Amino acid sequence: MDGSTDNAPQMRLNGVGEKLTEWENEPTLLSLKGDLESGKTAHDSQMRKIQRWNDLMAVTGSAKPKQVKGRSSVQPKLIRRQAEWRYSALSEPFLGTRNLFSVSPVTHEDTAAAKQNELVLNWQFRTKLDKVKFIDDFVRATVDEGTCVIRTGWLRVTKKVPKTVPKWGFYEPQSAEELQALEAAFDLKGENPREYDETVDDALKAAVDYLEENQVPVVAVMEGEETIEVEEVIENRPDLKVFNPQNVQIDPSCGGDLNKALYAIFSFETNKSELQKQGRYKNLDKVNWEGNGPNTSQDHATSTPDNHQFKDAARKKVVAHEYWGFYDIHGTGELVPIVATWIGDTLVRMEENPFPDGKLPIVISTYLPVKRELYGEPDAELLEDNQAILGALTRGMIDLLGRSANSQQGFAKGMLDPLNRRRFESGQDYEFNPNQNPQNNHIQHKYPELPQSALAMLGIQNQDAEALTGVKSFSGGMSGEAYGEVAAGIRGVLDAASKREMAILRRLAKAIIEVGRKIIAMNAVFLSEEEIVRVSNEEFVSVAREELAGDFDLEVDISTAEVDSQKASDLAFMLQTVGPNMGLEMTKLILAEIAELKRMPELAQRIRNFQPEVSEHDKRMQELEARKAEKEIEKIDSEILKNKAAAARDMAERDIKDLDFLEQESGTKHVRDMEQTKAQARGNQDLEITKALTKERDPEKQAPDIEAAVGFTEFSDRRGEGPSSGL
Repeated sequence: MDGSTDNAPQMRLNGVGEKLTEWENEPTLLSLKGDLESGKTAHDSQMRKIQRWNDLMAVTGSAKPKQVKGRSSVQPKLIRRQAEWRYSALSEPFLGTRNLFSVSPVTHEDTAAAKQNELVLNWQFRTKLDKVKFIDDFVRATVDEGTCVIRTGWLRVTKKVPKTVPKWGFYEPQSAEELQALEAAFDLKGENPREYDETVDDALKAAVDYLEENQVPVVAVMEGEETIEVEEVIENRPDLKVFNPQNVQIDPSCGGDLNKALYAIFSFETNKSELQKQGRYKNLDKVNWEGNGPNTSQDHATSTPDNHQFKDAARKKVVAHEYWGFYDIHGTGELVPIVATWIGDTLVRMEENPFPDGKLPIVISTYLPVKRELYGEPDAELLEDNQAILGALTRGMIDLLGRSANSQQGFAKGMLDPLNRRRFESGQDYEFNPNQNPQNNHIQHKYPELPQSALAMLGIQNQDAEALTGVKSFSGGMSGEAYGEVAAGIRGVLDAASKREMAILRRLAKAIIEVGRKIIAMNAVFLSEEEIVRVSNEEFVSVAREELAGDFDLEVDISTAEVDSQKASDLAFMLQTVGPNMGLEMTKLILAEIAELKRMPELAQRIRNFQPEVSEHDKRMQELEARKAEKEIEKIDSEILKNKAAAARDMAERDIKDLDFLEQESGTKHVRDMEQTKAQARGNQDLEITKALTKERDPEKQAPDIEAAVGFTEFSDRRGEGPSSGL
C-alpha cells in the first residue's frame, strides 16, 4: 500500500490492504457486505424458526415450562423421542454398505472412466473421509432442523522439504539380463504399481522412467547425489462439512432453487497459522487479530466457549466470511463465478471460483420440503401442540400424586394416650379409648387414582404424534384399528410408514448424489497425476487423472432393514420351493444375495467362491459315470446306424420288387430275357469259332472239322449259297 491520494478511495472501498486482482471491475468489500446485509432479514427469519424447533426438541428457551412454586415443571421430550427413532433408520442405509456410490456411464465411451470414478469415489469415502461422522451429522441436522447445508471443498496441504536425490547416468544395456530385468520392471509397473514401488530398486525405476519418456532402453547408474527442494503433499482429498445454518446465508431471491442463487456467504472460525499454511490468503499482516474473535461476532454461531481463547497470535481464533457468488468482474455484463474472503475490514482473498463446475459449493437436503422454499421443516413443526398437551397432562398427574400425603397416618384426638401411642408405633399391643373405634378414627393416606380420561388422553397424543411422523414405536402406539382390525389394515399402516421413510431417504440420497457429482468434478482437476487405489487384498488399480473426466449417472445404494429383510425372505422361500433340484451355481447365487442383504459381505464372497471338495471315491465314481454315459451314447449311435442300414436295405428290396412287377406287366422283362438269350447264343458261337480256328489240326481234316463244328454247309445250303463261295 503506497498511500497515494488517487488510490485511497479504492482502498477504502476494498477495505484495508492492497488490491488483490487485475480485474477491471473488482468487487469492493462494501458491495460484498451489501449482499450480506440485504439478505439478513430473510436469513434471520428462518433462523428464528430453526431456533424454535431446536428449543422444542431440547425443551429449552421458549419451549421450557415456567417454574411455579409447589408445582411440577416436567416436560416430556416427545419430539426428541421421535427423532431418536428416525436417526438410525435414515443413517443405516448409507452406513450399512461398503460401496456407497454406483457410477454408470451416459455414453459407451465413458464406461472405463465410470468404473474408475466409482472406484475412487467409494475409496475416498471409506478412507479419506470420516464417513460415519459425516453421515450422522448429515442425518441429524436434516431431522432436527429440517434442512442440512453441506459445504463441499478440496483440502490440499503441502510443504516444501529438502530431499537428497541421486544423479543418474544412462547407458546402453550390455547384456540380455539387463534388458530382461528392465522389461520385467516395466511390465510390473503396469500390472501392479504398488508392488513395483515397494520391490523395485531406484536404479531400475530410473531406467523405466527414462524408457517411458524417450522410448529407449537404458541402464541407470548413480553418479552422485544432489539436494533439491520438493513439495511434499500432506493431504490431497475432498472436504465435506455440515454447516450450522446460522453461519450460512444464501441468496433469498433464488425462489427455492439453489441453482438460481447468485451468492452464498459462509462464516467460519480460523486462525493465522491455518490461513498461512494454505498459502492462498494475502493481507494477513493487515488483519486485526484481536478485534474479530468469535465472541465479538453477533451473526456467527460459535462453538468456542466464552471463557476460552488462545493468547498467542498464531492460534487466536477469528471469524472470517467467505463469499461465493457471481459478479461482472470484467465490466462486460457477463457474470463470472468468484470467491472472496474477508476478516473484519480486510480482504484476504479474491479470485475466480477454482471449482471445475463453476457452481456454489453447497448441497442442501430437506426433511419435509416446503413449496417454493429453499429450507424444509422438521417433525417439530408437526408435534409442537402434541408435546405441549402431553406436558400439561403429565405435569397435572405428577402434581396430583405429588401433593397427596402418601403413607401418612392420622389419629383421632384422644384415641390413644402417650404410652399406648408409643406401643402402637413400635408394633406392640396397645389400648385405645373404648369410645373411639380405631377403624373409624385412624386414617392411612395413599396416592389417589389417576383419572382414566387423563391416561386415555396421553395415549391419544402419542398415537397422533406417531401418525403425524410415520414413526412406529415399540410401544405399539400405531395400529390398524383406524383401518379395521384386520391384517390388511395393519399392513396399510406399516406400508404408509415405510413409504414416508423411503420418501425422506430419497431426498437424502439426492443430496449425497450431488455431493458425489461435485467430488467427481474436483477429482478430475485436483487429484495427483496418479493415485494408487487399493481395491482389495490382491488387486490394485492405477487411476489416471485424465480418465476421471466424463458424464456419468450416479446412484446411491440405499435401502432399509425392512426392505432388505423382505427381499431375503423372498429369496429364502424361493430356495425352499425349488429345493435340491436347483443346481449348485444357482443356489450359490441366491445364498450370496441373501448374505449381502443381511449385511454379511465376507460370507457372500466366500459363498460365491465356494467349490465343494471331492473325495477320491467320488472322483472315481464321477469318472465311471462319465464313461458309462459315453458307452451308452456309443451304443445308441451304433443302433441308429444299424437301423439306418436295415431301412436302406428294405427300401432297396422294395424298389427292386416294384421294378420287377412293372417290367413283367409291360413285357420289358420278356424282351430283355430274349435279348439275353440271343446274346448268349452269339457269344457261344463266337467262342466255338475261336476254338476251332486256334486248334492245330491236319489240313485235310480241317475243313470238314470246321463245317462239322459250325454246321457251315447246312447253313450255306439254307442260304442258297455255294459251299465254296466264301473261301
